[in-house]
Amino acid sequence: MRLHLIPLLLVTAMAAPAAWAQADAPINSELGSSLMYELLLAEISAQNGDASSAYQLMLDAAQKGRSDQLFERAVEIALRARAGESALQAALSWTQSAPSSKDANRYLLQILVGLNKLPDMVEPIKRELASLLPKERVAAIGQVPRYFVRVSDKKLAIKVVEQALAPELNNVNTGPAAFAAIGAMQALNGEAEAALVSAKKGYALNHKAQEPMQLALSLMDSKLPDAEVFVVGYLHSDARPELHMAYLRRLLDAQRYDDASAETVYINTATPEFSDAWLVRGSLALQKKDLVQAQSALAHFVQLRLSADGKTESAADAGLMQAYFLLADIADQNQNPQEAEHYLALIDSPQDALRVQIRRAGMLARQGKLDDARALIRAAPETQAQDARDKITAETQLLRDNKQFNLVYTFLQEALQRDPEDVDLRYDLAMAAEKLDKIGEMEKLLRQVIALKPDYQHAYNALGYSLADRKLRLPEARELVKKALEFAPNDPFILDSLGWVEFRSGNLEQALKILQGAYQARQDAEIAAHLGEVLWSMGQQNEARSVWKAAADQSPDNETLLQTTKRLGLP
Repeated sequence: MRLHLIPLLLVTAMAAPAAWAQADAPINSELGSSLMYELLLAEISAQNGDASSAYQLMLDAAQKGRSDQLFERAVEIALRARAGESALQAALSWTQSAPSSKDANRYLLQILVGLNKLPDMVEPIKRELASLLPKERVAAIGQVPRYFVRVSDKKLAIKVVEQALAPELNNVNTGPAAFAAIGAMQALNGEAEAALVSAKKGYALNHKAQEPMQLALSLMDSKLPDAEVFVVGYLHSDARPELHMAYLRRLLDAQRYDDASAETVYINTATPEFSDAWLVRGSLALQKKDLVQAQSALAHFVQLRLSADGKTESAADAGLMQAYFLLADIADQNQNPQEAEHYLALIDSPQDALRVQIRRAGMLARQGKLDDARALIRAAPETQAQDARDKITAETQLLRDNKQFNLVYTFLQEALQRDPEDVDLRYDLAMAAEKLDKIGEMEKLLRQVIALKPDYQHAYNALGYSLADRKLRLPEARELVKKALEFAPNDPFILDSLGWVEFRSGNLEQALKILQGAYQARQDAEIAAHLGEVLWSMGQQNEARSVWKAAADQSPDNETLLQTTKRLGLP
């Protein structure tokens, strides 16, 4: 402990006797003097590295003075010395001295977790909850599973939580939260079905409680169909829009965009004044290229946002800024640059300044003013640490979008010379080399990326895919893509690469299975192009056309999709 902390403890000791005298028998000045001396010795011992003496002296002083501060200091000394049992002894002594101290109880719980003494946690948890008001207790119950996140024996942890929360399970106010906490523990242990049963028990106890629904929503990630059925049944009876939005986020995470759109319509109809759903609805409509619906929903969102609390304009409203960006996109796609500039001018937030300039640059490029667009990005002020790097990324993307691959290559070479340690720049340069069919240089750069950052899965994937696409060294291509999958096992784009390797290797059935799984996980146009070609090669032309049409409706300008259908002689 640093020297400058000692006077504070001495002041505490000098001030303490008056308070102790109120709580217990009077303490004479002689005891006060000896206590101060003991504290001084404790701190000197701590500074000299004699943690054992410091701990004993401090704990003795804490017990004599019944001081929360001194007990806490004794626990701290023991923990810093990694003397877990001593810390536990101090925490137990503290809870005995001050049974109502929340700090003492929380320290005790944390130490018990650290020492893996899970059964001993039951009573401290009960004591913690019993000291709270009903509303506070519900929130505290929700925090109970956090104590056990890193515990290895989750089965035992579940039993501990069940025992600790047993007094709450029949209470209509706190019971749903208790069942949800038990369910959260079961989910942590991979017991999704048991967790859903707990959620249903909590719901049966109080249909208005949200905790069971929040648990069920989290279980949708477990691919448990009954969890979503349970959630939807609740949502479509009587639920707050915030829960609908939580369900909507799950749908978006799963890339179930049609279902997400339907959910926004439901929220808009049931609670039209709830603005957030209008923003999502507009975003989804824009993604589908439904510009009319997107503009209508976003305009409604803006109207609701600006009318709330008498607002006129709010640069601090991130949702409003996002709506202006999207409305500018719509105007740009409608070839109305004046209207697009109107919306961009409304975005008056410093953190979005560069983003606005990048958007303006994109508009200039689409008007054929590529040099002006690049100059605009380069002239943009750098107000945040990441801005310089973001400007390089933006200019690179601008050149790619306009198929200026030679310029991309030169630009990235110059950027990499300025910052040779930037692994992402080296990877981007490799991809630019690939576009120019500089395969040898691409491979060299990607292997440099791997050497600099061995867990950079994109480099393994890009090299493996590029080799397979050219039917080069297919066994090596397969191993490279599999290595990428070790770092990102469920990445649909890496799975797409593996499927393409199998197709180029003649393993059509295996390729089909892999690509179907990738496309189910992410309905991307490039994955669709590959899946369709495999289906076509297997004589399933109708299925191939169906996949390609769905992808073309979403991404009509996708290069891989267009090249594939052209190569196969399709319109």
